[in-house]
Amino acid sequence: MTVSGSTLPLDFFWFIPTHGDGNYLGSEQQQRPPEHDYLREIAQAVDRLGFPGVLLPTGQSCEDSWITAAGLATQTERLKFLVALRPGVTSPVFAARQTAALDRLSKGRLLLNVVVGGNPKELAGDGVFLPHDQRYEQAAEFLKIWRDLVSGETVNFAGKHYRVDGGRLDLLPTQERPPLYFGGSSDAGQDLAAEQVDMYLTWGEPVAQVAEKIERARAKAALKGRKLRFGIRLHFIVRETEDEAWAAADRLISKITDDQIEVAQARFLKEMDSVGQRRMAELHGGRRDRLVVAPNLWAGVGLVRGGAGTALVGSPESVAARIREYQEIGIDTIIGSGYPHLEEAYRVAELLFPVLGLGNAKREPRRTQENEFGVGIHSPQRLQASS
Repeated sequence: MTVSGSTLPLDFFWFIPTHGDGNYLGSEQQQRPPEHDYLREIAQAVDRLGFPGVLLPTGQSCEDSWITAAGLATQTERLKFLVALRPGVTSPVFAARQTAALDRLSKGRLLLNVVVGGNPKELAGDGVFLPHDQRYEQAAEFLKIWRDLVSGETVNFAGKHYRVDGGRLDLLPTQERPPLYFGGSSDAGQDLAAEQVDMYLTWGEPVAQVAEKIERARAKAALKGRKLRFGIRLHFIVRETEDEAWAAADRLISKITDDQIEVAQARFLKEMDSVGQRRMAELHGGRRDRLVVAPNLWAGVGLVRGGAGTALVGSPESVAARIREYQEIGIDTIIGSGYPHLEEAYRVAELLFPVLGLGNAKREPRRTQENEFGVGIHSPQRLQASS
């Protein structure tokens, strides 16, 4: 794809809803539990459609991402799995062994998403009681140990949070080192990204805000002699027309009550210490009349969902135009999702991918006879047109 005179790559990942899925937010109507058979349907569909990878979330309400990825890796062919690496929740040596095992099982299709955590209440349930900045300090030690182990080194380490004597892996990953992805909007988070990770992720904010965040992260990395790649996490509601897309967005949140919004927003702002979550909540302030926060950028998902709370809504052409704006400021990876995730994966692949030149959009069947989906090469219509 050519943008502003330069060719920029674009990877478009999808999402495995290990906390459940459905047609309506804030309602139990037409909901789908996170059963393995359903998650396998999504993974196999996106693998076939040409998505290069999937994100598996982490948290108290999710199926374990490592075990789920292990199951799905054996039932897919090309799909990469972005799995949560949890400093503080697990030990760096154990995490390194898991990394090596899953990377070998998947034949080198493992990616790691470093999740430090932004909800002290949930972290306390996992036995983590450190304040915000100290969690990132701990994560820096964790990643240094993990990185050396998966690179085949024997580790002797004594830090503030970890001590390892003679740590090693006898079985190494297939990859030299699985890439590290990470999202954190605070100064402590960006410092960790600048020093340790490969891909810096942001949630879907307006382009100008994302550009400012990227520039800060890029400058911090440059001071350490490093370069970062950049990705964005967004939901998608793509339809053939603008009107259809916005109607689908309204339908998605049509069963959310004002009480649900109030409770969710209070939790995001009072219970959590995540800077990124606060930025998400401030986009709309919990108000239904402030959900369009930029052209085609809609914050309705964030009324009740923590984390990524914005969606690109519109026709394939308008959504592609917004994606190109993100590319122009340095984004080369999108991690998308949509409700329900199976159907929306097809809509994105069939409607948006052809405009972006992605996936299997250019792979069309060679027809020899007419049927209800098209005109075959021997049909009267085709023969008449060629005469």
